[in-house]
Amino acid sequence: MSVIEAKALLKTYLRPIKEAGLTGSLKSLFHRSVLEKKALSDFDLTVEEGELVGIIGPNGAGKTTLVKMLCGIIQPTSGFLSVIGFRPGDLKDDFRRQYAVVMGQKSQLWWDLPSLDTFRLNKEIYGIPDDRYRKNLDDYVDLFGVSELLQVPVRNLSLGERMKMELMAALLHDPKLIFLDEPTIGLDAIAQKQIRQFLKEVNALRNVTVLLTSHYMEDIRHLCKRTLVINEGVKMYDGPLDELLERFQGQRDVQVTLSDPVGMDLVLPETVEWTDRQPYRLQFRVDRTEVRILLASLLSQCEIEDIRIEDEEISNVIERIYRSGREVFA
Repeated sequence: MSVIEAKALLKTYLRPIKEAGLTGSLKSLFHRSVLEKKALSDFDLTVEEGELVGIIGPNGAGKTTLVKMLCGIIQPTSGFLSVIGFRPGDLKDDFRRQYAVVMGQKSQLWWDLPSLDTFRLNKEIYGIPDDRYRKNLDDYVDLFGVSELLQVPVRNLSLGERMKMELMAALLHDPKLIFLDEPTIGLDAIAQKQIRQFLKEVNALRNVTVLLTSHYMEDIRHLCKRTLVINEGVKMYDGPLDELLERFQGQRDVQVTLSDPVGMDLVLPETVEWTDRQPYRLQFRVDRTEVRILLASLLSQCEIEDIRIEDEEISNVIERIYRSGREVFA
C-alpha cells in the first residue's frame, strides 16, 4: 500500500470521528494538556482555643478545601499544618477523637433508623463512657428540645430537625474543634436561629473552637467576631467582621414618608440614587457621608412624617468584597 493510499484510508476512518466532534478527544489520548490550579496559596492561619471563626468566599474560593485539609481528608502539597498538636494527614485516632465535622449537604445519620441509633453507634466508635454519653445526650436534648424526635426515623424528620440531630451526633464525644460547612443551608429562618443559638451556647459553655463556612452572612454576623475572606485560594482578609463591613458598606438606604405628595420638581444632590418613588414615600441610596446633605435638602422641600435610614443590604456588600482585588486589602 502506498503512502497516498494509506492517508486516504486513514481519512476514511477518521471522517466519522470528525463529524461526531470527537477529534479533540482522540488527540487527548496522545497529547494531554494539564491545567494546574492552586486551591489554596500563600495561606497562613492561626486559631486560638475557644474562638468562633467565620470563613466566607464565593463558590470555588477554597473554603471546603481548607476544611478538608484541616481534617486530614486531603493532604497539602507544601507547607506545614498543625491542628490541636497533630498533623492532620497522619489520621491518628487520637486526633480524630478531638474534632467533628458537620456539612450541610452531607449526613452522618442512618436514613432508615432513628437518630438515637446513630448516637449509640457513635458512642461505641468513639469509646464514650456510659455516664458521659448519657449526660451529653440529655444536655443536648434539653438544649434543642428534641426528646420526642429521638425515636423517629431520620427520613421522617424535617431538614431543620435533621440538622439538629447532626450537630448532636457530632458533639456527643466532646470534640475540642468542630468544622461547620454550610450548616444552615436550606433551613427556614426559625431553624437557622435555633442552630445559631445552639452553637453560641456550645461555644460559650464548653469552650469548643468553631470554624464556620457559610454563604448566609447572618450566620457569620450573629456568631463570629472574627472573619476570613477567601477568594481564588487566597486569604484576602482576616479580622473583625464589623471592620470589614464598615470598610465596604459605603452607602445607606434612606426611606422618607411624606405628609403631602411631592411633585416631580424635587431637587436633590446629583450623587443620590433613586430606588423607589411613590406619592407619599421616597427611597434613595446615598453615600454615608452625604446622608445629612440629602436630609437637609428634603426637609427644605417636603413635609416629612418619618425618616428611616438603614445600612445597605449585606448581600450587596459581600458581592462588592468578592469583586475587590487582593491589593484592596493590602
